[in-house]
This record gives sequence, structure tokens and C-alpha cells, in this order.
Amino acid sequence: VGNYKRTVKRIDDGHRLCNDLMNCIHERARIEKVYAQQLTEWAKRWKQLVEKGPQYGTVERAWCAFMSEAEKVSELHLEVKGSLMNEDFEKIKNWQKEAFHKQMMGGFKETKEAEDGFRKAQKPWAKKLKEVEAAKKAYHAACKEEKLAISRETNSKADPALNPEQLKKLQDKVERSKQDVLKTKEKYEKSLKELDNATPQYMENMEQVFEQCQQFEEKRLRFFREVLLEVQKHLDLSNVASYKNIYRELEQNIKTADAVEDLRWFRANQGPGMSMNWPQFEEWSADLNRTLSRREKKKASDGVTLTGINQTGDQVSQPNKHSSSLSVQSNTMQSVQSSYNPFEDEEDTGSTVSEKEDNKIKNVSSYEKNQSYPTDWSDEESNNPFSSTDANGDTNPFDEDTSPAMEVRVRALYDYEGQEQDELSFKAGDELTKMENEDEQGWCKGRLDNGQVGLYPANYVEPIQ
Repeated sequence: VGNYKRTVKRIDDGHRLCNDLMNCIHERARIEKVYAQQLTEWAKRWKQLVEKGPQYGTVERAWCAFMSEAEKVSELHLEVKGSLMNEDFEKIKNWQKEAFHKQMMGGFKETKEAEDGFRKAQKPWAKKLKEVEAAKKAYHAACKEEKLAISRETNSKADPALNPEQLKKLQDKVERSKQDVLKTKEKYEKSLKELDNATPQYMENMEQVFEQCQQFEEKRLRFFREVLLEVQKHLDLSNVASYKNIYRELEQNIKTADAVEDLRWFRANQGPGMSMNWPQFEEWSADLNRTLSRREKKKASDGVTLTGINQTGDQVSQPNKHSSSLSVQSNTMQSVQSSYNPFEDEEDTGSTVSEKEDNKIKNVSSYEKNQSYPTDWSDEESNNPFSSTDANGDTNPFDEDTSPAMEVRVRALYDYEGQEQDELSFKAGDELTKMENEDEQGWCKGRLDNGQVGLYPANYVEPIQ
């Protein structure tokens, strides 16, 4: 009696399992969305790096094909996310709403109907079972009383102190207990027989309600199987024709890379085959050859607002004297000596990439396609950037050839945000102390009022008069 409750509980479990399946699909959809976003960001960043980098020709197009593949795969995973949420998730939600009806007093209508059905089918049989238990209890009590009476009678026969009247009472007690045993036994057997006769009908009624619960659960199980198959179809990109075409196209783009063609292009555009500009006789012109004095250059630059720094590698183009924009070289020694590996897996290191390290990844290529090279040349060893003294790292590229100058107070003309750890940051109007004169690359060493020492662009400050 009451064991039908686990069958009733299965209905409530079915409603909870619908919620669990929806949560499962929702989490997978969120993973698909995040993966798609990461693919898009990766493709965008690396496409810019490859396009600005030194790679060229058909190999460049083959490399960029991977970024195109990532963008297309990202779109497919966004479609997967949309299918999971708009189709599968909503389908389960609607089915759950139709299959389970909440009551005003709590619980579900289907649960109450099943419980009422089981209770109604079990009530007559449970009543007869209760009568059997009572009859059994009465019969066992009578048997116990009979055994006790017989024991007392047997002991009294061995006791000479008892008179015949007392012995008669004990014998009557034994006789009455035997009659009670017979009477309770008959009643017990009768109630048990009635219970046995009611059992088939009881089983039929209970099985009828149980089958109704089985049918309800069968609908849920079949529905879950149907939904899981649809989820499988939405997740299985291998059967999507467009997915196969992405990698077929990627393979074709890679195979179109032709080293001979790229070498031929480079020869024609960057090598001996390019158009030459041989020196020719030029007439002297007062306007073209007039040299600006240092003061005139300074006045001309007063109207220019520097908004950023163009960071490049060791090979930096020299600024054109007639150019209105300035390109300042940053100290790349720190970034070269950095132990950060841009290709190191985040999960292997157990730490997340910091914002500064992420910037290093974005600037992993220090070259640009339109990078200009210095036209001035000299055969003097002092101007060789690859001289042994610089190559072995024993010298500081910011050291002056001459003895350090006296410390001078200077004022910042523009805002500057340090790009490396050894650079200073300051705002326009801030005052600092210049410790060393400007080097060949346009940098000075200075000290802020808070004691911080570092490098800064020389043309960002002016001496305090």
C-alpha cells in the first residue's frame, strides 16, 4: 500500500527533466556563440596582420584563406546556435507547457490525477488488508492466551495446595481459550479469503492506472528521443554541404600558392625588374634647395599635433624632411627580450592573457607592406646598424657618443602614453628633468618629479626658459 508513489513521482521528474534538457541545450548554444565570436575576432586580427606583414603574392592569399574559412565556420556555428535556441529549446518548452498543467494549489494536474487513480483503485483492497491484519492479530493473541492457560493448568496439577474449585477454573479457562482460538482462526481465514478474492480486481484497477502513467511517460521518452535526434542533426556540420565546401575551397586556395609566381612578382616589383630612377642632372633652384634653419623647423612643427606613435621594428624609415607627419621609433629591445610566447596555449599556462599581452599578440608583426626604407647611405662603420657592438647587446642604443649633458628642466608640449615599460607617460604642461641629450633616433632620457626614470620622444617637450 502506497508504493504507487514512485510511479506518481516519475511524472514530476518528467517535468524537471524537461528543464534539465533545456538548460543543457542552452549551455551548448552559448558555447557555439562564444566559439563563433572567437573565430571572428581571430580572423579579423590575423587578416590585418597578414595584410600589413611582409608576406606577399599567392602565399599571402593562401594564408588569408584560413581567415576566410574561420569567418564562414563562424557563421555556421551561429546558425547552430540559432537552431538550438529557436527550434529545439522552444520545442521542448512548448511541449512541457502542453503536457504539464500547473494547479492553483501547487503541483501538476497529471500528478494529482495519477495519485487519485491509484488511491481509488487501492482503497477497497487496502480496507480488506486492514481487516486481515486485525484478524491475524486477534488470532495470534488467542493462541498466546491458550498456551498460557494450558501452562497454568499443567502447573496447578503438580501443586497440592490448590483446591478442586481453583483447578476447575483453570480448566474452564483453557476450554474458553481453545474456543477463542477456533473462532479467531475462522475469522482470520475468512478475511484472508475475502482479500484473496478482491486481489484480481485490485490488480486490474491498479494496472489500468499504471498503464495510463506508462503511456504518459512513453510520450515524454519518445519526445526526448525525437528532440535529441534533431539536436544531433543541428550539431553535425559534417553533413552540411556548405561546411564541406568551405574546406574544399580552402584546399584549393592553398594549392594555388605558387612560389615561382611569387618570386617573379617580387622580382618585377621589388627587385631588378622594377622601374629604376637613375640619377639625372638637375638644375639648381633657390626654392627647392633652400635649407631651413633649426628655428624655422621648430616654428613649422609648432602647428602640428602629434596624435600617436608608429611603432616599427629595428628597421625604421627615416622621416622625410618635407613631410608634415612624424614617425617616432620606439625601443624594441624590451619587446624582443620579453619571454612572452604569442603562440602559447592559455590552458597550458593556467592563466589568462592579460590586456597588455593581448596587445603584444595584435602587434606580433612589426612590418608593414608599405614600409619605406632609408635612402641615405654611408659606408662608414659607425652608421652600420648591425655592427658587433650593437649586435652583442653590450651597449645601450640610447647611450650618447659624447659625455652626458647637464640636467635640464623641460615642459611637455603634448600628451604621451608610454608604449613600453622603459618609457615615461605624461600630459601636456607637465614638467620633467632631461637627463641625457637626444639620441640619433629622436629619444631622450628623463626623470619625472615622482622619481620615475625612462625614455620619451625629444620633440614632445621644450626647454623651460
